[in-house]
Amino acid sequence: MTEEEFDAFYATAFPRLTGQLYAFTGDHGEAQDVVQEAFVRAWDRRGEFLADGAPEAWIRTVATRLAVSRWRRARRWLELMRRTPPADHTPGPGPERTTLVAALRTLPEAQRMAIVLHHLCDLSVEQVASETGAPVGTVKARLSRGRTALARVLSEDSAEDLAGSARPLGFAGASGKGEREDGRAR
Repeated sequence: MTEEEFDAFYATAFPRLTGQLYAFTGDHGEAQDVVQEAFVRAWDRRGEFLADGAPEAWIRTVATRLAVSRWRRARRWLELMRRTPPADHTPGPGPERTTLVAALRTLPEAQRMAIVLHHLCDLSVEQVASETGAPVGTVKARLSRGRTALARVLSEDSAEDLAGSARPLGFAGASGKGEREDGRAR
């Protein structure tokens, strides 16, 4: 079956097969997904379809098996969830994580990707280079620049937090000692 023949076959068979699988699954979106997946698998076998003589039956069988497989997977997941109920309360992200995410958003995408892959996903520099398609030296430069920028952003946030709760200069604490301008006790 040529590409043009396959395209014509797809155009005529897709709506019909989707209707049949919709009747089987009861979910139109699921029916479209499994029929589409079956057509993707058929694309690689399109040369054999004329020899088989029943390409629509083959696609219907594959789509039905995919639907059953998805249903079984969903049923297993539901059984697992019933056995292990979720925790009563799931805490949200702490202020440190929120601050880190906000700081990461200020970085250029390439630096942010390198920082996340290396420090949060625990990938080596070589693995980061392989995953991003960048040379190892470029990844090292991105990591260095990203860490520098993060340190600057995070120290600015810390300085702003401290400025809101800082005591005036010359304040005498519990020890009776005042503070110098550089923050050290006298």
